[in-house]
Amino acid sequence: MAVRKIIVIDEEKCDGCGICAEACHEGAIQMIDGKAKLVSESYCDGLGDCIGPCPQDAISIVEREAAAYDEGAVKAYMAAHHEDHEDHKGHGGHAGHADHGDHDHQACSCPSAALKDLAAPAPAAASTASSGQPSQLGHWPVQLMLVPPNAPFVKDSDLLMCADCVPFAVPDFHNSYLAGRSVVVGCPKLDDSQYYYEKLKAMFAEACPRSITVVRMEVPCCGGLGKLVTAARNETAPDVPVEVQTIGIRGEIQRIERLAPGQTG
Repeated sequence: MAVRKIIVIDEEKCDGCGICAEACHEGAIQMIDGKAKLVSESYCDGLGDCIGPCPQDAISIVEREAAAYDEGAVKAYMAAHHEDHEDHKGHGGHAGHADHGDHDHQACSCPSAALKDLAAPAPAAASTASSGQPSQLGHWPVQLMLVPPNAPFVKDSDLLMCADCVPFAVPDFHNSYLAGRSVVVGCPKLDDSQYYYEKLKAMFAEACPRSITVVRMEVPCCGGLGKLVTAARNETAPDVPVEVQTIGIRGEIQRIERLAPGQTG
């Protein structure tokens, strides 16, 4: 044990986006039960250069007594992690939980949260086998739970806030709604609406979108999506125009509302 710099993660602030785990070259940070955790002090070199800023300010570097950084252990751990991953792919399913030190968990970060720019897809992935039409999705991830407020694709964008069910009802969703827009999706009935509200406020304040289009289903429980978006807009970015479109379960547009500052959907 020695006094040295080491990563500290505030699990109360962590929203499980997984960006830090994806970026950590030593594998010291892993996603466990939806939270980023430091799996071993000896895997962390304490520099933090590879991680970058945390969107929720949940990561800090402190100087305290900790186990010494063990480069050999990191190499062995990463080699074992790679073998586990290859074995997982070979069996076509989830490998069993691996025991690394005192931690019993699946040794992988969450790829669903890794930010990706899809604006220029590879030629082989540019169209679907069924329709031949190119995807209009320009970024990843899309789930509001996973998109950090400072995501570059949200900044100064025409933002589409879409209810989870909408793409299943709208037959031409990609061309009608995704083209030229950034998108985040969620369900106001099944997800944490208070979390959504705070996340949207932070996103609008950070990203300053040019416009916001809310697309919701006709069912009453979906109405909360427009209310959350416009309430967050009114508090943090009151000049941004908001349009709420209500979609019928057969895919038709039932209603379009253009909400001035101060109005809620």
